[in-house]
Amino acid sequence: MVRLQGKPRQRRLNHLTSVLYKFLPTFPPSPRSFNYLRSSGYQQWNELGRDPLTFRLSNLSDQLSSESRVPSLGRKRGWPAVLVSALIIATFTACTRPDAVKEKQAMAATSRAVPVTVTSAALEDMPVYLTGLGSVTAFNTVNVRSRVDGQLIQVNVREGQEVRKGELLAQIDPRPFQVQLQQAQAQQYRDHAQLRDAQLNYQRFKDLLNESGAMSQQQVDTQKAQADQLEGAVRADQAAINNAQLQITYSRITSPINGRIGLRLVDPGNIVHATDQNGLFVITQLHPIAVVFTLPEDSLPSVAQRMKQGALEVDAYARDNQNKLASGKLQTIDNQIDQQTGTGKLKAIFENVDGVLWPNQFVNVRLLLNTRKGSVVVPSAAVQRGPQGTFVYLVKPDKTVEVRPVTVALAQGNQSAIAGGLQAGDQVVTDGQDKLQPGMTVAPQARSNANAPQAPTAVPTT
Repeated sequence: MVRLQGKPRQRRLNHLTSVLYKFLPTFPPSPRSFNYLRSSGYQQWNELGRDPLTFRLSNLSDQLSSESRVPSLGRKRGWPAVLVSALIIATFTACTRPDAVKEKQAMAATSRAVPVTVTSAALEDMPVYLTGLGSVTAFNTVNVRSRVDGQLIQVNVREGQEVRKGELLAQIDPRPFQVQLQQAQAQQYRDHAQLRDAQLNYQRFKDLLNESGAMSQQQVDTQKAQADQLEGAVRADQAAINNAQLQITYSRITSPINGRIGLRLVDPGNIVHATDQNGLFVITQLHPIAVVFTLPEDSLPSVAQRMKQGALEVDAYARDNQNKLASGKLQTIDNQIDQQTGTGKLKAIFENVDGVLWPNQFVNVRLLLNTRKGSVVVPSAAVQRGPQGTFVYLVKPDKTVEVRPVTVALAQGNQSAIAGGLQAGDQVVTDGQDKLQPGMTVAPQARSNANAPQAPTAVPTT
């Protein structure tokens, strides 16, 4: 037990003297009398062995009645004042005894309601997610280069423009290739004329051999070989024509895929070569787009098993894991596991209609593996952990709280699925648990939905 001493006690005795002033007008206002009352009260407290209930009024009255101790008190009117003062001191000490203080504190604790935030356990379908880190990858990426040498005379697209497959991007000067085409056509015309002459001579020699024998068989065969050589030359000329036409086609640079143009790498007027390391443009296909992410190797068997039942839904979230960017479908699992990290790669496809995903962008990926039907769900803030395991503070109908042990089946961000210990509709405390003890009275306040997370991280518990 700790007894009030020092300044607090002195202030209480000062208050006592002021009371004597009011109710005992005949009490002589001698400083010696007041100092004596203070000192005698404190001394008497010590003599009683910390038990003010055994305060003996008679002894105190005898002490206070002595004229040698209080000279200012008269014989006729001192005794009533002394007795009243003794009664006041006894009442004061009795009210401040340790047992009474404890009883007052206990009564105040039980009567004062502690404000807490509560919510009701709900019966909901709890989705089971697997989370991983991923990187956005363009579905197709093309570095557009020139296939012929020449001067870049025209660029028909802007940086950042969406282009379609076959759309003209740039033009290389086609005039050298047009000249080559004309030369090949002229060569073919000459060789074709020679071929006709050789074929006519071959026919004449053959007729002479068959009709009159004026031509030998050797001459006929030689003429036939010459006609065949010229036919080969005509075909080579046609190949040269086709090549010249192809060079003209290559001088018109078109988009090989649907996608978005990046920053321009070469300006008009420059001479470009087919062997240049840097191309003219980089085109990336953003619709659709892919996300490659990783999951622990222990999760891959369950994912592969669920893929047999249908496509799995995949959500991509921003770096803060709060803003949902897009939703897609899981396409495939890689054919090997990384031994250094113990993870496997998975690839998901997103339509990316809004264009919120960009190549090489970092995203958080949530793979919907399963859904727990009819789970008792409470905010994770309501679940407390102690030496005996997990528990919650349950608010009973009489506004008192009790400690209720629970079993958590699945913790998903700020939501937890309870496997045992709670029923739907039970009210649990979500804020203010540090001020609670079993049996205390509380003042419940509704929990705001603004604290609910947008992108919780799912962690199944075993």
